[in-house]
Amino acid sequence: MSTLRLHYAPDNASLIIRLALEELRLPYTTCLVDRARTAQKAPAYLALNPTGLIPVLETPQGAIFETGAILLWLADAHPAQTAAQGLFPAPGDAPRGAALKWLFFVANTLHPALRMQFYPHLYVGQDSAAQSQFRQINSANIARHLALLDAAAAQATPMGSGPFAGQNPSLIDLYLAPLLRWCALYPQGETGWFALSDTPHLHAMAERLEHRRSTHAAALAEGLGPQPFTRPALATRPEGSAV
Repeated sequence: MSTLRLHYAPDNASLIIRLALEELRLPYTTCLVDRARTAQKAPAYLALNPTGLIPVLETPQGAIFETGAILLWLADAHPAQTAAQGLFPAPGDAPRGAALKWLFFVANTLHPALRMQFYPHLYVGQDSAAQSQFRQINSANIARHLALLDAAAAQATPMGSGPFAGQNPSLIDLYLAPLLRWCALYPQGETGWFALSDTPHLHAMAERLEHRRSTHAAALAEGLGPQPFTRPALATRPEGSAV
């Protein structure tokens, strides 16, 4: 029986964790967090994650929240699978520092910037003009973040000696690909600033990831379509609701 339980909503940050679980080929179960009913704010969920955000991964060591923390826990708790897949350098390995800095850059800088883009009212209030100006400034910041990541991805080699993997995905790739998807989709009608072709190394990474078994499994489970990262369409949401 699986000891890992992923609390998820379709096409949410839990997608990143699902991809990692699939890459590691770990047995896990899922528990839908129905956002249509604000289940992420219910007492039972807040007992697992007091921030009321998705995802949570229940583990033998307790419930873990924060996407970056979950990814790092998975890598370090399953070193044999992580090494076999080349997902992340082990403690003590020379590339570990570079991998950590980019993982935390994605988790602490890029991902929060996307949240600001999707939910500007949480940061500047309900005034539509203020929201529009905020999104304009924020989208320029996101574009700069992506340019930095694209330059870092250019350092990858087929053997994965850079901070990003080569032919096999890294945890950073698994984190980035869904974020690229959401840049293209959300907020609907407000994505003209983004073109995946502006970051060709990230584009190539996303394209490679679409051929992975992990992506096929996640896309099937969450209704993401055949090219969820390079030609994204709104999720069909076969399970639950992400709105």
